Amino acid sequence: MAEAHQAVAFQFTVTPDGVDFRLSREALKHVYLSGINSWKKRLIRIKNGILRGVYPGSPTSWLVVIMATVGSSFCNVDISLGLVSCIQRCLPQGFQTSLPKLPVPRVSATIQRYLESVRPLLDDEEYYRMELLAKEFQDKTAPRLQKYLVLKSWWASNYVSDWWEEYIYLRGRSPLMVNSNYYVMDLVLIKNTDVQAARLGNIIHAMIMYRRKLDREEIKPVMALGIVPMCSYQMERMFNTTRIPGKDTDVLQHLSDSRHVAVYHKGRFFKLWLYEGARLLKPQDLEMQFQRILDDPSPPQPGEEKLAALTAGGRVEWAQARQAFFSSGKNKAALEAIERAAFFVALDEESYSYDPEDEASLSLYGKALLHGNCYNRWFDKSFTLISFKNGQLGLNAEHAWADAPIIGHLWEFVLGTDSFHLGYTETGHCLGKPNPALAPPTRLQWDIPKQCQAVIESSYQVAKALADDVELYCFQFLPFGKGLIKKCRTSPDAFVQIALQLAHFRDRGKFCLTYEASMTRMFREGRTETVRSCTSESTAFVQAMMEGSHTKADLRDLFQKAAKKHQNMYRLAMTGAGIDRHLFCLYLVSKYLGVSSPFLAEVLSEPWRLSTSQIPQSQIRMFDPEQHPNHLGAGGGFGPVADDGYGVSYMIAGENTIFFHISSKFSSSETNAQRFGNHIRKALLDIADLFQVPKAYS
Repeated sequence: MAEAHQAVAFQFTVTPDGVDFRLSREALKHVYLSGINSWKKRLIRIKNGILRGVYPGSPTSWLVVIMATVGSSFCNVDISLGLVSCIQRCLPQGFQTSLPKLPVPRVSATIQRYLESVRPLLDDEEYYRMELLAKEFQDKTAPRLQKYLVLKSWWASNYVSDWWEEYIYLRGRSPLMVNSNYYVMDLVLIKNTDVQAARLGNIIHAMIMYRRKLDREEIKPVMALGIVPMCSYQMERMFNTTRIPGKDTDVLQHLSDSRHVAVYHKGRFFKLWLYEGARLLKPQDLEMQFQRILDDPSPPQPGEEKLAALTAGGRVEWAQARQAFFSSGKNKAALEAIERAAFFVALDEESYSYDPEDEASLSLYGKALLHGNCYNRWFDKSFTLISFKNGQLGLNAEHAWADAPIIGHLWEFVLGTDSFHLGYTETGHCLGKPNPALAPPTRLQWDIPKQCQAVIESSYQVAKALADDVELYCFQFLPFGKGLIKKCRTSPDAFVQIALQLAHFRDRGKFCLTYEASMTRMFREGRTETVRSCTSESTAFVQAMMEGSHTKADLRDLFQKAAKKHQNMYRLAMTGAGIDRHLFCLYLVSKYLGVSSPFLAEVLSEPWRLSTSQIPQSQIRMFDPEQHPNHLGAGGGFGPVADDGYGVSYMIAGENTIFFHISSKFSSSETNAQRFGNHIRKALLDIADLFQVPKAYS
């Protein structure tokens, strides 16, 4: 995490004889700027809402309507003959501005929950020391810091999200590839076509259909528990967005529209228009255009082939190269074509897919999506659509603009539209005849000097070393899914998380600080919160399992207590009563104020050696999963957060199966992704055996 700016403060001293304020210009400035940015976003949304609401009307037509409406009000005449009232009754009311703001928890509550979370990880002496640090912080430092957070929560839309985006993502100077970006897999048990260009034609047409719905605000909000709408603000930057590198911090460049995509194939970059005039290209037209790129025999220009390695290496090096070599001439024009594209498309010459008879195939597929060859993905784009030669697809997504459920929502719509609405011919091509008169995609032109080529090669070597160090083990767990877990009368997520604790202890012989991502999107502009899954209750269950002397009834009781605790912690995190985002913001305020806090410094430096995330599914019901049980995606994954730790993502894919994606580093002698995966398998089976539920889902 990047450290916040040190502040130069001035203070008014408060005494019992009068009103006392302790103010910091720097802290107040950042609180003020957060509020200003929130209000700017609101005004932009209002403007866009007006423009979308009257499109395709013109300003002149607005004026005519206004004059007619005002005139009719004086005459007490309804010129719409009741139509306006009818429409108002039928229109759904906007929900975004009605969402509550994320509350700032009480410091005492956060401290109590924090101490409770670290108790199973510390011995008595260590815990007593941490208690003293926490009490000193709560009594002396925290009240002042808390005032700024409360002030920010009144003024800004969300007291966490803008700081989280800036300091966790945009100020990071290490490579995005592996460290930040994540991947998403295609449907893995069925294949609609083997024709690479045809699959792209349908998929990209569906993506732009989704973007059109997004622009017109026709996408229904995701409902938590089926009744509470979730905040959709992260969707605003899904398309037409690029992360621009800077020396100290990156920025997100978002355009209101983009009518083309940037394409990479065999070391060449192309610009492919998505529209002919005002008309969106049909799938068959897009297939033809991609086939033209695949058939293009022209070689890469000097320095062009590995150019995208700049986005895979260090951010400072990329920022310096961008300024030195891409700020003018044809290089600037070509780079703008990429950065201003709706998204990036990578056409790979290799074929990857999941073969259930070859378990290693899923891991190889995941590695290709996570980092490719380190120069065939544009890691700065909001997402790269990756197309393999056999028609299989996947995504590599940048993390700053949004979290995984957002890209998952798009992906569900796109895969459902491809399978059930667009379709293919018997030979695997898009339906309909293309228009051969369309101008072909254009090659981007570069003039990359030797000095720049040397920087590209340096970034490539950094990225290659990082990619080569990643061990990725992906597998499908077949004995059961959520169908059996529900028979155990517990939450599927809690079941898997407790199994991960048991597996980790068997793997490492100790417990560790565990991160599980949850959403705070029930609040305005909410993003994520941490569930600390290693609890006193889960460790008690694991220790009892390891001892082997307890009855199944006793173990079931311990498991249910651990599951109940986990579910309660997840609810607290989702409802704004988590631990880590509050402490993160208090830490930033302390840095703005120039206040030293040993407690916060220690908390924020604790490593997450087990970082986990459940991948959501069925956010959109595009089809009935009971009628189409093989229409399953395998989820996605991410790189390890700690050098000596594991990254684990999992998708409870329906009633009968679970997909796991486990990452670690070859350079660590303490971790082995495949070994940990085997421990996870056994832990799941051992816990299920406690309940003696018939494995009807095997």
